[in-house]
Amino acid sequence: MRILIVGGSGFLGSELARQCLTAKHEVAATYLTRSGETAGVEWLPLDVRRREDVDALISAFHPEVVVNAAYRQADWATTAVGAANVALAASAAGGRLVQVSSDAVFSGASIRYDETCVPDPISPYGAAKAAAETAVSAIAPTAVIARTSLIIGDGDSPHEALVHSLATGGAEGMLFTDDVRCAVHVVDLAAALLELAASEYHGIHHVAGTDAVSRYELGLLIARRDGLDADRLPSGRRADTNVPGPIEVRLECGMTQQRLRTRLRGARQFLA
Repeated sequence: MRILIVGGSGFLGSELARQCLTAKHEVAATYLTRSGETAGVEWLPLDVRRREDVDALISAFHPEVVVNAAYRQADWATTAVGAANVALAASAAGGRLVQVSSDAVFSGASIRYDETCVPDPISPYGAAKAAAETAVSAIAPTAVIARTSLIIGDGDSPHEALVHSLATGGAEGMLFTDDVRCAVHVVDLAAALLELAASEYHGIHHVAGTDAVSRYELGLLIARRDGLDADRLPSGRRADTNVPGPIEVRLECGMTQQRLRTRLRGARQFLA
């Protein structure tokens, strides 16, 4: 397949590109400021906020599949408007769209959320992701919208870098004991997204790990895996701070997992 990864230089985008190459797909990936390092990928500069640029790039590459993993937490235009721009261009080109969304679309009031739950965001980023979902659903009804959670890798994710910095005294801050997510391994997530892209399914899917763990417990698991002193990790409660956003969000992935060959592992397994 001809696959375009929008936001391909990011953590998830890089893994998507790697798996596409392994599967012998023809793959191009976009970047905003600096291209990725994966050899064999056609790297293309793109600002998703510029609709005419998105139209031109997708029209020229003419992908069979577009995976949109582009976002900026503090930038509504990139996360929300950019998703609409990608959906419009992908639809015009006749491409299949997979839009990567987030558990940030939920407030945490219900704690457990399955694929039928309606967004009720309480943070600007969550609102932007919810707006992106709405736009994609209206523009491209056959698209897959994949909500995911905190993404972990084999040492190279932002959360793992934070844990290392905290454990070695290189950063200040704390890991919250009450901030609970269903962390997912980037390899599982990328494989699931590509499997959904090749399927006939559409609409909302939840792609997250099977274990609900706090950021502090996740930090302990990472520290033990990497031989760090877990006792040095500072902890606290998010509820005692003014950090915005939901506290506990558990993505229920039962419907999605039944449709997938890819097994979505829990953090206690992939960090063992």
